[in-house]
Order: sequence, then C-alpha cells, then structure tokens
Amino acid sequence: MIETIIFYVFAFSTVVSATAVVTVRNPVHAALFLVLTFFTSAIIWMTLEAEFLAISLVLVYVGAVMVLFLFVVMMLDINIARLREGFVKYLPLGIVVALIMLGLMLNVVTSDIFSSTAMLEPVAKGADYSNTKALGSVLYTEHVFAFELAAVILLVAIVAAISLTMRKRTNTKYQVPSEQTQVRKADRLRIVKMPADGE
Repeated sequence: MIETIIFYVFAFSTVVSATAVVTVRNPVHAALFLVLTFFTSAIIWMTLEAEFLAISLVLVYVGAVMVLFLFVVMMLDINIARLREGFVKYLPLGIVVALIMLGLMLNVVTSDIFSSTAMLEPVAKGADYSNTKALGSVLYTEHVFAFELAAVILLVAIVAAISLTMRKRTNTKYQVPSEQTQVRKADRLRIVKMPADGE
C-alpha cells in the first residue's frame, strides 16, 4: 500500500516537473525542473528495486550533464525572445510528433507484457542479489548487438563533434608550438633607450 502511494506521488511529480521543463520561459528554471524530474524518476526506479539505474541517473545526469548544461546556460547570453519567435510556426509539427510519441507509449503500456501477472508481482530477491550483475549479464548477452550499435553511434557523434570544432576558420588565430619554441629574444624584445626627464 505504501509503495503504491509513493509511486503515484512521485509519478505525479515527474509529470508536472517534465511539463514545466517545456513550458517555463527561463532556460535556467527549465534545467532545474529537469533536475527535479531526474530525481523523482530515480526514486521511482528505487521503488522498482533498480538501485543501480537510480544511482546512475543521479550521478551521470544530475551530477554531470545538468551541471554542465546549467554552466553553459548561465554563461551564455541567451536571447529568449529570439528563441521563441518561431514557436508558433513549429507548433503544428510539435503537436504531431507529440501525438505520435503518445501513441507509441500507449501501444507499449497496453501490450501483453505489462498486463501479465509477472510484471504486476515481481519476484522477491534475496539480500545478496545484485541487480548490477543481472543487468550486465543481460546487457552483454541478449542485447549485446544493440549495446554495440549504441556505442558505435556515440563514437560517430564524438568524431563528428570533434571534426566540427576543428574546422579551419579564416578569422581564427592558431598557434604553432614548434615555431614558438624556436623564438629568440631578439625576435620578440626590443630595447629602446629613452632620455631621462630634465636632460
């Protein structure tokens, strides 16, 4: 009974905070609402006895990704009014994408997997049970192809990001370390004799 109450409370908090992420005007407030969404999702995962996923969500997303995102948002001078100029123009496309995602989620939730008794009544595990070990054994055996495919996609994204930042720009000054180490004092320093005051 108490688990059901906890689930509905934090599920409602997750939905409200996730809605606030896309509706608030200030990007810093949106990032903070996203942090709250991650925390409530982690608590729901804790109730499902997925402690490793819950801790990973808090450490990776809240502790690293969102801190970096907040740093970038607060350091950059973002023109919020300019960002919202095309909001109405892309609203129909956004509604269509949202309806498609809603239909896909309803299709998954109403499938036979979620209606089975095995999903409603999870098997109790002993104190020495490690869900991290179980997750690793499933991930590297049954889903190893999908895992490697995701790793390749991430590698391509990293290479693409590095190639975009390493493009030659005409207005950018580059340093050549080999030329800097060969610099002599006479190339950079010029001693000028100035007459003293009163001479």
